[in-house]
Formats: sequence, C-alpha cells, structure tokens
Amino acid sequence: MTARKKRKTTAKTMAKTMAKTTAKTTAKTMAKTTAKGPAVRATVRRAAPRVVVALTGASGAIYGLRLLRFLLASGAHVDLVISPSGQRVLREESEYAGEPFAAFLGGLYGRAIARGSLTVHSWGDIGAAIASGSVPTRGMIVAPCSMGTLSGIVTGRASNLIERAADVTLKEGRPLVLVPRETPLNLIHVDNMRRAIRAGIHLVPAMPAFYFGPRTIDDLADFIVARAAGFLGFSGRLYRPWSE
Repeated sequence: MTARKKRKTTAKTMAKTMAKTTAKTTAKTMAKTTAKGPAVRATVRRAAPRVVVALTGASGAIYGLRLLRFLLASGAHVDLVISPSGQRVLREESEYAGEPFAAFLGGLYGRAIARGSLTVHSWGDIGAAIASGSVPTRGMIVAPCSMGTLSGIVTGRASNLIERAADVTLKEGRPLVLVPRETPLNLIHVDNMRRAIRAGIHLVPAMPAFYFGPRTIDDLADFIVARAAGFLGFSGRLYRPWSE
C-alpha cells in the first residue's frame, strides 16, 4: 500500500472514530441532562394582577388615592374609573386640578408607584375592556363609594362604566369591595347595604381603627386600604395587626 493510500485510510478511520465518540458523548450528555433536569430552565413571567378601581363622589378621596398608591406600589395594573362627582371631590380634597391623572399621581407619589401601571377609562365608556367579563381581573374596589353608586350597583343599573364593571365583577364571581363613606345613614342606605351583602359584595365602611397607634391621616386611610385590598389577595404591612 502506498503512503498516499495509507494517509487516506488513516483519515477515514479517524473520522469514523471521532463521529462515534461524538455520538456517544452527546448521548451520555443528553441522558445526564434528562436525569438531572434541563441545564437551562425557562423563566416564566407572571402577569401583573389586574384590578379595577373606581373613585366616586363621596367625601374621602384620600381612600382612593392611598388605595391607588398601594396597588401600584405592589406592581398591579390598575384600570381606573372616576365619576364626574368623584373628579369634583378630588379637586376639593386634593391638589388635583384636572391634569392627566397619571401625571398627577406621579407627582404625588413619585417612584413609590413605579412598579405598577395605570389605565384611566372614561366614566361613560361602556365599551371599555373592563365592561366585559372576558377580560380577567382580580376584582374591583370602589373607594370611596357614594350612596348613589351603591344604589346603582345593588339594583344592577349598569348605566355607566363603574356600575357596569361592578356588575361584570359580580356575574363573574370575582371580589367586589365597596368603601361606603356617608354619615349619618338613613334607612335607604342601610337597606342598600343589606342588599349588597346578600349579593356577595364586601363592604368596608370608611371607619378606621385606632388601636394600632396611627400618627397621620394617611395611617388611618391605609388601615381601610389594607382591609379592602385584602379581599383581592393583596397583603402589606400598612398597619400593625391586633395580635402584635
């Protein structure tokens, strides 16, 4: 056999040997990987919890503002609806002057709410996404809730986006929380609250506790915020529990 033929034969033998070795190594590696689990695991991102929030015309805009702060700071996506009367109360009880609401909140709370996202819907937009049960949300909170809004919700009126979104929340079996703010109460108010409870609505009246030693008005509002948001599965140390 010539030297040239010998080189070709040697090259072919080496190629076959390398191919076999590579195949065996690959098979072993795959077997080990299968046994131990994948070397690189895919990271699954959880979607931000989506919450519907409504501010209406009862006094107590601070409850709605502190609720928005808490939800956005928790990384939630908030679908916000403010009634015309709610906007007037905001002007009376806060520094809101009619500017884009996201800009107002950003100026009020700054980086504290940077984790969350906000969509503001028009009160009259019955065609908004949150008017459909096909859009999943964690639930809805109305804070503060006027007696007119309470009446519209318990009678199933659905004449605006707040009432319609509340109706959708109920029919889909999701938590609906109302923070009524009125005093004194008449029999119509009490009857509507009774109807709300019988319909499965959670009532968290704006009646803050004092046992935890609140030092500011924000502390008092945060107590109500924590109780309301708790029905939607949010937890946060906004106040000291009784046992502590």
